[in-house]
Amino acid sequence: MSHPAKDHLVLIQIEGMHCHRCENAIQRALGSFPGVREVEVDFPSGQASVLHERGSVTTQQLMDAISQAGYRAKVF
Repeated sequence: MSHPAKDHLVLIQIEGMHCHRCENAIQRALGSFPGVREVEVDFPSGQASVLHERGSVTTQQLMDAISQAGYRAKVF
């Protein structure tokens, strides 16, 4: 059960996406963390939003996952 007060939304700008396959790879990488409730990656805008349970994952861990997938990430 989701508790909105315990959720945290992170917006990340991603550089290096070339197509929808990139979008899917990033979505899988971000969604692999426990506590992540929702991941949306938008190739045209170069943005990702991650809704996760507060304290389950850090923004740095999310950015590292993007980097490990071969892309560059910056938090808004």
